[in-house]
Parts: sequence; structure tokens; C-alpha cells
Amino acid sequence: MHLIKTLATSLLIPLVLCSCGQNKSAVQTKTMEPVDYVNPYMGNISHLLVPTFPTVHLPNSMLRVIPERQDYTSTILEGLPMAVTSHRGRSAFKLSPFNGKDTLTGNALKYSYDLEHIKPYGFDVYLDEKQIAVQFAPSHQSAIYQLNFEQQNASAFYLTTLDGELQFEGNVISGYQNLENNTRIYLYMEVQQHPVREKLIDTQKVMIAFDEGTEEVMLKYGISFISIEQAKKNLEREIPDYDLETVKAAGRVAWNKALGTIEAVGEQTDLTVFYTSFYRCFERPVCVSEDGHYFSAFDHKIHEDKGTPFYTDDWLWDTYRAAHPLRCLIDTVTESAVINSYIRMADQMENHWFPTFPEVTGDSRRMNSNHGVAILIDAYRKGIKGFDLAKSYRYAADGITQKTLAPWSKVEGKEYNQFYFTHGYVPALRVGQKEKWAEVHSFENRQPIAVTLGTSYDEWCLSQLAGELGYTQDSIRFAKDSYNYRHVYNAKTQFFHPKDDAGHFIEPFDYSWSGGMGARAYYGENNGWVYRWDVPHHIADLVELMGGKEQFDTNLDQTYQTPLGRSKYAFFAKMPDHTGNVGQFSMSNEPALHIPYLYNYADKPWKTQKTIHKLIHEWFRNDLMGVPGDEDGGGMSSFVVFSMLGFYPITPGLPVYTIGSPFFDETQIHLANGKTFTVQAIDYSSDNKYIQSATINGKPLEKPLITHHQILEGGTLQLVMGPKANKTWGIGLI
Repeated sequence: MHLIKTLATSLLIPLVLCSCGQNKSAVQTKTMEPVDYVNPYMGNISHLLVPTFPTVHLPNSMLRVIPERQDYTSTILEGLPMAVTSHRGRSAFKLSPFNGKDTLTGNALKYSYDLEHIKPYGFDVYLDEKQIAVQFAPSHQSAIYQLNFEQQNASAFYLTTLDGELQFEGNVISGYQNLENNTRIYLYMEVQQHPVREKLIDTQKVMIAFDEGTEEVMLKYGISFISIEQAKKNLEREIPDYDLETVKAAGRVAWNKALGTIEAVGEQTDLTVFYTSFYRCFERPVCVSEDGHYFSAFDHKIHEDKGTPFYTDDWLWDTYRAAHPLRCLIDTVTESAVINSYIRMADQMENHWFPTFPEVTGDSRRMNSNHGVAILIDAYRKGIKGFDLAKSYRYAADGITQKTLAPWSKVEGKEYNQFYFTHGYVPALRVGQKEKWAEVHSFENRQPIAVTLGTSYDEWCLSQLAGELGYTQDSIRFAKDSYNYRHVYNAKTQFFHPKDDAGHFIEPFDYSWSGGMGARAYYGENNGWVYRWDVPHHIADLVELMGGKEQFDTNLDQTYQTPLGRSKYAFFAKMPDHTGNVGQFSMSNEPALHIPYLYNYADKPWKTQKTIHKLIHEWFRNDLMGVPGDEDGGGMSSFVVFSMLGFYPITPGLPVYTIGSPFFDETQIHLANGKTFTVQAIDYSSDNKYIQSATINGKPLEKPLITHHQILEGGTLQLVMGPKANKTWGIGLI
């Protein structure tokens, strides 16, 4: 086995390459640090919908860039990026260097390119037809470019903005771009070489030219959501000179500090998948505090952060499941600041509803349900107490009971909510029946099963919060409503089945296929096979509904064993989010992430161990198609991080983790409290994936469960591994 250990102190790993022969061997030593395992290109070619992007940024930093091209396979770059303002977004400004004469007809020049090398802390690319070598390195709110012109023609560049204004004076260019919801991003840029010619083509395009024979142009810039003056301050604070290598080195240090919170010993390929996934967990949310102030798109004002940084750009429907729980282990300071940011957002919004999809431009209220409530109870139960629990509860409860439960909508709830809170489920429309509720999105539809199940979980979270606060009546009310999923459970088929407003199941029905595009008429992006398991808060009750552990186990097996029932091109034309298939199971979408761990609740933990290894090795690989579906800025990658560690937070809000099967000989998790929790896998190999026995701090562990408190105490979880299942270990979890 190729053993590699990342050391938290020096983070140095010697790889010794020896040449054979009678003469003294020549020894070459290469140091490997955690960031060196990161492959930003992993998953850059999508299976169907959105790929991953090779994002260059520092952990949770405001300034992010992505190469501007149609997709990874494109042979053309569309200018050079300056600042991406949202996950998956395009750059707000474009830089277009050129030699001689080049007429700008669009927003950026188009380049043939080669020799592109991307790391989290910088990138290099060669614009081969123009013979311009480019180097880039970011800081948190600023960045630096180095342009080397090989031709002897006059060197120049264009700077453009899509919707805003630019101005220049000497070697300084500044301006802004308008974003959605009356939000602006500002830019202040300095060029080391004084230009010989400047031209304002129009308010959105500037051309800067230099002496003929200028071989190198250095430029650095700051960005801000507050003002041009603040962008200048951000630049001056972070990049005082034109030393690109220093900026790049600082970026390496920042990344190694973040990634070094988890050390791993194992195969290099597994380390690459692990650290690449870990890197993607730091792309969002982003800190937008600037010198103690921040612009909020939630009330369009500039605020003092009063020592607690302000974070945004976080799609909570995706990230509450594992990305937020991961921060509860390794960075409680940031998680506390994130939660306080979301409480401030609710403070600042007119209706004071807790956000669901906070972005730089405000809360977009995408997807279904209101899962932001889960991060509140999860953090509180895990010891993060630095936020106003009572206020956050009120905002979360109002967001669930007052805002419409209809997906992708931010209006006040009317018929949709009235029916749900009266009858305990969302009614479905029959085929051909026209929508009569104005609050329902014309494309997203009612998603009645997804919303009924998702809101049941949200109400469980509310009941837990109310209990912590001593709000007895609320706790009882929401605890009762947390079982609302029972109203749409079909005991005959053992699926969650849409009902009409009279309480009758919609028939005929195909759980794999019914529901139109993305099954949105009934579910949401996934079909009935995935939503069959969407009860993370009452797993024991779901087992009972299905008739016990044996039938529960059989139903899980059927999920993986039942074919799509039609050709792939037909299935994916209707279910484009439902990729990464193993039978009817979809590895590509967040509602399915917990399903492999449910075997633990059927007294079949060995099946969880087998399934997790199968899924990770098949669908998360160190190659261009190595991510099965939309990654969503840590939403899916955090599943990989936890799963490769060997445990998973199956129910955010409960401070426990269910055990899967580790992928490394040893991992050390450096906790936010200063202690270290170690997972040792004795005799581990890719074949030896089955747990034979387990101890925690030397005491026998008979069930596949550990608590957050046990982890926070530090110590060691030791798992003895073998090539065949021990079918007697880990039973009796419920």
C-alpha cells in the first residue's frame, strides 16, 4: 500500500524516488501537503446537468474566479475572470489582454489556450495564438495577475463590465457592475506599468495600451460590495505590492491550514478524492465583511458586523445535511458566525423569515421546504451557543408557518399553507387538473410529497428548538405535526403516495416515472423511490410503517435492484437530476445521501459498509467525470468527506453519527475545541471494508453509533476490518 500521512504541524510528506545501480542512489524528495492532493478538475465534465468548476479562491473568501468557457471541453476561453459573485455564476468583470490590434466586439476576447494548470490558490494558462502567458493568485478580497507578452507588438488589455460603469485615471481603473436586487460589486485596479494610451470605449469598456516592447504587465485589484473606496482599502490591506509568488504562497498556507484540520493516511487516489471533496466544502458560504462592515442585500444597507463576520451564498437545502454538520466539528467559530449572519438577514428582511437560499443578492427562496431550521437545532445540540436561540426560533417558525410552503416562492402562504396545516399534507393534482393556487410556481408545481415530508422534518426541528426553550405548547404541537408524513404513506405499496384534496391516492401511479418533468407534480427532482426514505427524524417509525426491520431491509434492497424500467435516454429526459443510478437509487441528488446508512437500522450494518464503498468508488473518482451530479458547493462533497472518515450525521438536529466504513488506515480530526478525534481502521484495505469489531477509547462499541459528545472528548474510534461481513456486529441500533 502507498502510505501517505499529512502532518498537522509541518504538513510535510517525503516521497523518496531511488534509482537502482551500484553507484550511490540519487534521492529526490518532494513534499506533499494537503492542498497538493486537491484536483479542481474532478467532475468538470457533467453526467447530465451542472458540472463542478475548478474554482480558485481561499477558504470561504469573497473573491472567487472560474475559467470562463462554455464547459470544460471548450477550446476557447472567454477573457480572463475577475470575480464570481455567486456559486456557479459568471465573472462580474472580464480582462482581455492582447498584442497589437484586437477589436472587442462582445464582452471579452476569445482565446485559444493551452498549458492550463489550476490549484485552489492560483492558476496558469497560456493563450497560445496570442502568445501570452498568464498567472493569477487570489487573496480574500483582492487578486493579482501577471501577463507575459511574447510578441514584440504593443501590449494592451481590455477591461469590461456587463452592466455598470468603468473609469480610469493614469494606471488606475475603477468601476462597478450591477447585480440582481439592487446589489453592486465594485472594483479598484492598479497597473504596475504606466500606460501610454488609455481609451474609454464606452462606459462599460476600457482599453489600456503600453510601450511597444513591454513584455510583462502586472495588475492587482480589490473588490467590494460597499464602494470603490472600500475595494481600494481591501487591495491595500491584502496585496501591498506586485509580488504574485507571495500571494500564491499565502494562499497555500491558508488552504493547508483549512484542509489540515483532517489528517489522513491511505492510498493516494483515495486521498485525492477526499481532499478534493474537502476543498469544495470551503467554496461557500462566503465572508463579505470588509473592515468590520458589510453590505446586506436583505435591506440594501451597510452595517457594522460588530466583530462577527457576515456570511452569505449558501443553498441550505443542499448544505444542511452534511456541510454545516462538518463545520460543527472542525470550525465552530465560523459556523456560529454563519448562523448569526442568517439571523441578521431575517432581522433585515421585511417579514423576518429565516432565509433558505441566502445569496450575495438576497434570499432567492429556491427549492422546497425551509431546512435552515435544521442548522439551528443541530448547532445548538452540538454545543454552539453563541447565537440568540429564541430569536432564531421565532424567525424559523414564522418562515415555516407564514411564508408559503409552495416551492420556489417567497410570498405569504395562503391556500397552500391553509390546506397543509389543516389536513397535514399537501394535496396533489390529478392529471389534467388545472392549478388554482396562485402561489404555486408554474414550472416547479406543488411537489406535494417532497413538501409534506420536508415540512414534517422542519416541524420536528421546531419541536426540538421549542423544547430547548421551554415552549411546551409549541413543542407538543410541532412534535405531533412532525408525523405528518404518515398522511401520505400508502401501506399497500409502502411508498409515500400523492393524495388529492379529498384524501384519495392518485391512481394509476408509477413511483419511478409519474409526476412530469423532475417528478415535480408529486415529488421534486427525484422520483418516489428516493422520497420513500425521506424521514430522517423518525427512522424507527418508518421501519414500523413498513412492517419491521426485515421488510425495511427488503425495500432498501429493492431500491438498488429495481431497474429504471425504460431506456436511459427516456428516463433522463424526464429525470435529469436523477443521475448516478444504482437501480432506482440516485447518487447525484441530496435527498438520497442518507439512504445507504439506513441499513444500520435494519440490523444489516454490513450492507451499509458494502454499499458506501461501492458508491464512493463508482461515483466519486479522480477524473473529469468523477462527480455524479450537481455538487452544489459542498452539499454533496461533505457526504464524501464524512463517508470516507467512516461515519455520517444521518439526522441533523440529533448530536449522533451512524457508522459506515472508513477509507483510510487512520484519520485524525482536529476539533474546534483543540482536541483530536482519531479513527483507526486496523488491517484496512479496499477489500477489507467490513467491520469485525469496534472500540471507542478502548471500550467495546457494539452498535454503529457514536455521539457528538464522544467525539468532542477526543480519543480513538478503533475499527478492526476484514474482507467478509461480520453479520453479528452492530445490530440492535433501534
